[in-house]
Amino acid sequence: MSTPQKLLIEGSSDAIGFVGGALLGWGVGHVLGLDLFATGYGAGSIVAIVLVGLGGGLGLKLARLWRNKREPKSKTV
Repeated sequence: MSTPQKLLIEGSSDAIGFVGGALLGWGVGHVLGLDLFATGYGAGSIVAIVLVGLGGGLGLKLARLWRNKREPKSKTV
């Protein structure tokens, strides 16, 4: 695979994983009744921000694991 194509796949999968994970974190917070955009920084708002951050990080990690599984293994001698 050429370098520009590989970089495009890497960037796209990272972005999709991060945004998807962040949206999933926001959804979990919303289901739990936490308002991410509440006025002030109450405990519920802080927990919602943490959920979005954790979701984004986990989504990025899963995207990188997926991408690494797709790459062919190189033989080292």
